[in-house]
Amino acid sequence: MADAKARIAVLGASGYTGSELVRLLLRHPRVELVALTADRKAGQTMAEVFPQFAPFALPKLVTIDEVDFTAVDLVFCALPHATTQLVIKKVFDAAPNVKVVDLSADFRLKDPGAYEQWYGHPHQALELQQEAVFGLVEIYRDDIRKARLVANPGCHSSTAILPIVPLLEAGAIEPESIVVDSKTGMSGAGRSAKEAMLFSEVSEGIHAYAVTGHRHMGELDQEFSKAAGRPVAPMFVPVLAPMNRGIYATIFVRTTGVRAEDLHSILADYYKGEPFVHVLPFGQVPQSRHVRGSNMVFLGVAADRNPSRAILVSTLDNLVKGASGQAVQNMNLVLGFPETLGLDQIALMP
Repeated sequence: MADAKARIAVLGASGYTGSELVRLLLRHPRVELVALTADRKAGQTMAEVFPQFAPFALPKLVTIDEVDFTAVDLVFCALPHATTQLVIKKVFDAAPNVKVVDLSADFRLKDPGAYEQWYGHPHQALELQQEAVFGLVEIYRDDIRKARLVANPGCHSSTAILPIVPLLEAGAIEPESIVVDSKTGMSGAGRSAKEAMLFSEVSEGIHAYAVTGHRHMGELDQEFSKAAGRPVAPMFVPVLAPMNRGIYATIFVRTTGVRAEDLHSILADYYKGEPFVHVLPFGQVPQSRHVRGSNMVFLGVAADRNPSRAILVSTLDNLVKGASGQAVQNMNLVLGFPETLGLDQIALMP
């Protein structure tokens, strides 16, 4: 876009991922926030909803119907699942050349049948579903650059896909052996008031949820199967941990006769030069606090006592690389900006 600033709209700016987008974009040198939307909080300022934005001049929150999409270069959709399909259809009807990065799950699955299976209703924008590019930059960078509609991947799925896809592509692990234990912070459940998310309900404990079918399984099935060249249905259990941010996945695999050290070498080579995926030295495993507030992913590989098995550990911040940071990374590619622009935050520690 030459040297001009891109005009950006954030739909759903009053939620956690929307506010995280605003936080990141405020420090991005090549964008201008021209529209921020909310539903119940329309008419309020961002400072009234999130006091940390008080020092900044930001557009007032409005409804989606009040946005002039012909005056926007790129739209971030941080809206609830199942509501985004018709919204994006209306956006493209109003402004066919606008770019869209969708943070919901509405366009992540290519197969309409798989979407209906996991989300319980038919897709309402099938032509856009086929057009959308799965927005995991390290896997689909070239396709994202050319995309009009990018489907930002889920936080659990990003954490598992990044370590597993290179190993499946290399034929280094048995596809049927994959077991993913993925712990998530509470912000992954969104900002809406829920009894099960009260501090007294989740503190000082840990529990699995959606053990018979979390929706991110659809993304794992899709991407693992593509990488393996045949159907793959991994075991996946999400676990709620009493922390605000983070995904921490412990992944168990069986190798195809190679050593755990070989798995490490495959990942280190695959992600060599990647700005946001860091493979630790063999035998070291990351902690979720090592990436908190950053767009980084830390990967670790360790040997199991059985030489035919290995343990992978993957961690990211669910609100940054698992959502809004990944979305900004996608925006940078789509608009022709340097990929890392606006995303150089180092993790908060302690």
